[in-house]
Parts: sequence; C-alpha cells; structure tokens
Amino acid sequence: MLCMIFGQLSNRESLRDLNLTINAHRNKTYHLGFGHKVAKSTLADANENRSWLIYQDFAYYLIGEARKICIDKMANEFSFSNPVYAVDSSTIDLCLNLFWWANFKTTKAGIKLHTQIDVRTAIPVFVYITEAAQHDVNAMDALSYEPGSYYIFDRGYLDFERLFTIHNSKAYFVIRAKSNTNFKRMYSKKVNKDSNVIYDQLGKLDGFYTRHDYTEKIRRIKYYDADNNRNFIFLTNNLEIQPEEVAFLYKNRWKVELFFKFIKQHLKIKTFWGYSENAVKTQVYIAMITYTLISIIHTRLKIKFSIYETLQIFGASLLDKSNIKQLITDETNIDTKDDSHNPLKLFDY
Repeated sequence: MLCMIFGQLSNRESLRDLNLTINAHRNKTYHLGFGHKVAKSTLADANENRSWLIYQDFAYYLIGEARKICIDKMANEFSFSNPVYAVDSSTIDLCLNLFWWANFKTTKAGIKLHTQIDVRTAIPVFVYITEAAQHDVNAMDALSYEPGSYYIFDRGYLDFERLFTIHNSKAYFVIRAKSNTNFKRMYSKKVNKDSNVIYDQLGKLDGFYTRHDYTEKIRRIKYYDADNNRNFIFLTNNLEIQPEEVAFLYKNRWKVELFFKFIKQHLKIKTFWGYSENAVKTQVYIAMITYTLISIIHTRLKIKFSIYETLQIFGASLLDKSNIKQLITDETNIDTKDDSHNPLKLFDY
C-alpha cells in the first residue's frame, strides 16, 4: 500500500516506472518504510492476489476519520444540520483486449465509479465499482439511507420504486424530473413572485407504473437559473423546506463532479498498473486512501494552500527529509529579490 500511495503521489505511469523510481532512490526510502529493495514481481503478485477488500476497509476507516474534522466552507449555508449527500457516477474507459472482464461496449471495456459525496466535507463516503455497462439506478440498491439525511441525484437516477425506498427510510431526496414524468397536481403553494421559483406544487404521480411504485404525495418545483438562463424541475419528498433551498441543495451536486474531475486529473485512476479486476479495484481504493489522507493532513495542519497545491507539494517532496511544516509554510512574504546578489546575464562578459 505504501508503494502504491507513493505511485499515486509521484504520478507514476506504470508498475515498472514505479519500481524503477523506488529502487533508484533506495538509500532514501528507508524512512518511508519500503525496506531495502522492492521487486516488481512482489508488487505484481500483491495486485493479483491480495484482496482489494483490505484497501476498501482501510479507505472507509480513513473516511470516517476525515468526516470528523473536514468541514467545507459552504457547510453552514444550509438552514438545517442534517447530512447532505450527492450521488453520481463516472465512467473510466479501458482497453477491451487487456480488461476483458469489464463489460461496456463491443469495442471497448470500462468501469464505473458510483460515488456518494458528503457535501458538508467534500469527502467520498461510499465508492462502488461496477462494469461500465451497469445502469446508474442499480447502484442505489447498494446505498444505505440515513433517516433525516438528504440525497441529491441527477435525473439518470429517476426510479420511483427506489426513491420510495428512500422515503420509507425517513430520508429525503432531491432529483431532477424528466420531461415525460406524469404528475397530477393536487394544489400549489404560494411563491414569491420576485424569486426565481416559478411554481411549487404538491401532487401524486399519474403514470401507469409510477403511481404504483410511488404511492405518497410528492413535491414538484420549477426553478429558473438566471446564471445559465435555464429552467429546472425538481422532485422531492420533503414538503416543508423552502423551494429556494431545494434548488440550492441540487446546486451542491456539483461537488461530486468536482471530486471526479480532481481524482481523474491528479491521481492515477485512468491508467492502471495491473489488468485484473482485483488490481483495478485495489488501485482505485488506494487512490481514495491517498485523497483522504491529503484531506486529513490539509485540515489538521491548517494548510493555506488548496488540496491540489498540497498534493503537488507532497508529490515533489516524497524523498525530502525536511519537516512537513517547512514544506507547507507560505513564504510569499519573503522578498526573493536581493540587491546584493546580482546573477550574471546571458550575454555578460
């Protein structure tokens, strides 16, 4: 796991690349706990044979620790203290010849990361890896719903039987409606004409199947997004909160998109160091471990840099023996222009 985290932070391209880098600096890696030498076959065998569930369990342990201390700056912008989760998925394309087990399309393979983000902490609390061919709504069956919590979905998760499971769990959902959703209005709530809320209605589903899948009242809100000049229609089972807050809850779904963008750009989950299902899941969960460790360090040490900048600093300083606090000290106040030191110009003679 230490070697794989080293590879994540140092952005290694392959297992051979990782092995060569570690062994080239073997006299500096003792403080990282690697030992005297790391064999490529040892790493390959571990990826093939050591169960990915070990790393999944450790990732969830770290996630539990991170959620206690990592609070996002927008955490207090809600009028309630209930947990808020955003759920979405992201597909990673793979080579069909090498990853034959990852069913996707006839010409390529792929996996799908189904992720539940804690909006208040920006920490992933649930990661579920499937073949890319699996539909998003199937991942809802793997989620456990906490009473009183809010779950935010895009319209790709619109399955009323599963949404009714959330309702019966005493939790709340906010989801975009599809254009063909049959909704029978019972009555409308008064809305502020100066707000962006166009209507706020209560009613029941009136489709042939949906009225049997979801038998209780449901709320429909139409909201105008002035920034993007678009109308959004939301469905929720919470009949009490303000319609503007429903729209604000859905707006926070972008945090899961930012998480996917971050790990795809700055961690190694698009190119893999092994071809088996076990190796792929191992690498994904170690990427989650790496992200969570950086988030914990970033919060505990009160680092002024962003998560991305912290990741870059650590990635370039893995073999440095400096104190970690020296690496993250903001030296921007130090004047680096010293008149007593005048370096030679290119054409000076």
